[in-house]
Amino acid sequence: MRFDVAVIGAGVMGCSTALFLARAGMKVALLDRGAICREASGVNAGTLTMQMTRAALIPYALRAHEMWLRMPEWCDGGHVLATGCPGLSVAFTEHEAAMLEERAHFRRQAGAPIELVSPARAREIEPGLSERVIAAGHCPIDGFTSAYLTGRAFRPALLNAGVDLRENCAVRGVMPGFELDTAAGPLRAKRIVLAGGVWLQDMAGWLGVTLPIKVLVNQLVVTERMAPVMRTVLGVASGLLSLKQYANGTVLIGGGWQGIGDRARGGLAVKPESFLGNVRLAAHTVPALRDARVVRAWLGLEAETADALPAIGPMPGIGDAWIIGSVHSGYTSGPYLGKLLAQAICGQATELPLFPIDRLLAQEKAA
Repeated sequence: MRFDVAVIGAGVMGCSTALFLARAGMKVALLDRGAICREASGVNAGTLTMQMTRAALIPYALRAHEMWLRMPEWCDGGHVLATGCPGLSVAFTEHEAAMLEERAHFRRQAGAPIELVSPARAREIEPGLSERVIAAGHCPIDGFTSAYLTGRAFRPALLNAGVDLRENCAVRGVMPGFELDTAAGPLRAKRIVLAGGVWLQDMAGWLGVTLPIKVLVNQLVVTERMAPVMRTVLGVASGLLSLKQYANGTVLIGGGWQGIGDRARGGLAVKPESFLGNVRLAAHTVPALRDARVVRAWLGLEAETADALPAIGPMPGIGDAWIIGSVHSGYTSGPYLGKLLAQAICGQATELPLFPIDRLLAQEKAA
């Protein structure tokens, strides 16, 4: 059997691309070395925010945010995966306040409804907020999603659309004619989509393309269930905090604190100094968290290009080969980016421009 498209990597972006391609009438195979949405997508903080997203991605994030909130409608998920709520990015120093003001300016220009508010107004929005906050950026349409449940939402939609979902089926390479060397035997396709996140660097190498991808080994911490202590998505201007409380009472603490690991071995160990720094900042921001007990901490890999913008578009010089992924804070805009790439593969004009990787390859040659 020869597929119209083989999508390699079943994270949020790979799943979205495969789903929209199948709904457009293509015969699609979606392959992953593990379970659907259980690599980077499954261990993500799940924050949906306009405030930590690059300004150039705001138009994409706005459309994706709506997709997250309406997931049962377009993804056959059967349940609401995302929670919409206000978002606050707070400042404790004058330097951080200046950062907030600058970021809010550029994001407003791009269409995000972000306003700077006083400490008093910030505490009206989030009563649990620290008295030491001196300024805050407020976005009324932020939110979060359950990263752990993302695969459960995508699975029925993919199967109903006719996608041949192959989990625990590692792809070891791509041969001429787009014959995939997989753990379950060869698979042939007319087109391929590389959607492997931090592993895109290795995947691009299968096609002879040198694509530098930075790997972040992000730490996440979750508390025990506790009474409500917050009702917003919280961040700090420095970017070192991502904080939200789920309906079951657990509080998820993130913010990009780095652990020990790499692309080949994954996350290996939490650094004690990162753990302490992360939870102390969380308790400094929401003092009620001082009474919380931590259940566990883990690490997840995040990919980032040199300019922190997506790698999404055709592979230069290789017909019918496409790429998507590797963007900082990519969870927010992920579903919409997959929709855009599917439009391009189907030969349609995309609603918004893609981010071809030619710019990244040119930087590599210059270096």
